Amino acid sequence: MDIVIEHGSLAVAGIDIKASATAKGAHFRGLHKLRKACGKRFAAGVVLYDGEYCTSLGNSMFAVPIRLLWEHSD
Repeated sequence: MDIVIEHGSLAVAGIDIKASATAKGAHFRGLHKLRKACGKRFAAGVVLYDGEYCTSLGNSMFAVPIRLLWEHSD
């Protein structure tokens, strides 16, 4: 887990950053552990990766290309 964001006692989100061009199930292992530890407080988990597509894996888990942090559409 690279980043954990907490909103007081209300919500927790996790971000994991990977150098891989594909988002694999194993990349979400730490986020699943965080979800289990936080229970209802878990808001979302994101894997930032070196791929092309945003993907929802259900249960508030997402794979997002890291390049979208600095790219924008006109």
